[in-house]
Amino acid sequence: MRKKIIEYEEKKPIKYFITILITILFAFILYYFMLPPLNLSSFSFWFYLVIVVGFYTLVAACSNLKVENNVLVSKKPKQNDKFKYIWYGFIVIFLAIFFVNFINSPIFSSKSYYNRITVDETGVFEEDIKLVDTSKLPLLDKASSSKLGDRVMGQMPDLVSQFTVSSLYTQINYNDEITRVTPLEYASIIKYITNYKTGTPGYIKVNSVTGKTELVRLEKGMKYMPSAILNQNLYRKLRFTYPTEIFGDANFELDNDGNPYWVVPTLKYTSVGLREEVNGVVILDPVTGKSKKYSVSEVPTWVDHVYSPDLIVEQLDDWGTYKNGFINSIFGQKGVVNTTEGYNYTVMNDDVYLYTGITSVANDESNIGFVLSNLRTKETVFYSVSGAEEFSAMESAKGQVQQMNYEATFPLLINVNNKPTYLLSLKDNAGLVKMYALVDVVDYQKVVVTDASEGIDKAIKNYSGSVVIGTENKTKDIVINKINQALIDGNTYYYFLDSDNNRYRVSISVAPSILPFLEIGSKINVTIIENKELNEIIKIN
Repeated sequence: MRKKIIEYEEKKPIKYFITILITILFAFILYYFMLPPLNLSSFSFWFYLVIVVGFYTLVAACSNLKVENNVLVSKKPKQNDKFKYIWYGFIVIFLAIFFVNFINSPIFSSKSYYNRITVDETGVFEEDIKLVDTSKLPLLDKASSSKLGDRVMGQMPDLVSQFTVSSLYTQINYNDEITRVTPLEYASIIKYITNYKTGTPGYIKVNSVTGKTELVRLEKGMKYMPSAILNQNLYRKLRFTYPTEIFGDANFELDNDGNPYWVVPTLKYTSVGLREEVNGVVILDPVTGKSKKYSVSEVPTWVDHVYSPDLIVEQLDDWGTYKNGFINSIFGQKGVVNTTEGYNYTVMNDDVYLYTGITSVANDESNIGFVLSNLRTKETVFYSVSGAEEFSAMESAKGQVQQMNYEATFPLLINVNNKPTYLLSLKDNAGLVKMYALVDVVDYQKVVVTDASEGIDKAIKNYSGSVVIGTENKTKDIVINKINQALIDGNTYYYFLDSDNNRYRVSISVAPSILPFLEIGSKINVTIIENKELNEIIKIN
């Protein structure tokens, strides 16, 4: 009897060792493919841990099974009862997480949600947004850029059989050119195996203004890509280098010399998965695999995407919802606003900005204003400009050519004669741009459509009536020598001739309390768009 007890005690540690060894092996394999951050504030970490512990209890329980009368029974039922304490521990942990998350929810921390983003509410549209410059107008959206990229790729028979074009098409400001860039990816696992030593050969660059598209071939190929497998996979490379970091979506960007990089924001949460915020950026060279992490304040200026559009929109919605507390957001809803359903990009001051409208919670198909948010710095400005929300403008534009069944793109917000204006493209079923539409933000019934073959300059001139677009403002004093007025498309315009025989035009909407009282000999200070034939007055100072 003594001998049997000794033999059992010698075998028991071996059995536990094998169970633990199998579990560790499983944990490593699962980690290699699942790639969770080793971070307590990440849901995926806890999910990974539950799977590992569940696997351990399953293996340990199976090691205690035996067959009696063709039935599986446990050798030591009481030993299996010990596993329940592990799961009791998880229940306690998850209850604690739920409690902490509940305390940090908007119910108790609405101000923290409101303060996730700082919004400057003193923006003045006419001062901050420059007059439209058609030489810097990103007319091509992502879908159109993708078609151009596929067309260029199709002209490269040596590449098209091995590689495919990524769907990223990141919009960046590349040396003062509004550009979309996207890398070539491995077409399949087999194509990766045959090309992994050299990597993908380059990237596609599409000028969003002119449509010029080129495939840039690199001296050395990009090896660390999302479509690569094993250790060259981008996300596996990031995880093994930064095991505790929580990563956002990777963006493909170019530095000022045209070198490609992956720009990946790192995230932090309050408690577990709450109030996401960017706390840094990892920039990884896809050719060499070398990377460096930067704090948000240290990010190089050539980087355009630090904050994702979805995160900006989420924080703007919290800002608009919880300004006056949680109770008000549910019941009174005084001052509660939200972003509209879509967004677009614009480029200013060497940075990419997200544009989206702000509408009341009642969703009455009108905007109370719009915001511009810098995707590199998160600096955000609200402009109080009441008018049509974007989808109403899209429907209004389609209504002008409803017999064509064209689809409208999400609008760009531009400054035409110091008036906020939506610019949309109207596409046919093949995705080709057939017409441009301009819609007055304040009065979305004012719509002018122009055939795309005539060019964007002609489209804006047809809309504004101005023969000069995108020039710098000029301020001067004039003395009125002659004055007339005319009614055009339901709008009143005043025409002046000054003492130097220069001609001017101004809409009544520019200064309705001043213009009706001007007469010959009146001296006024005006801001104009200068033109040899007819100067457009955009402000009376």
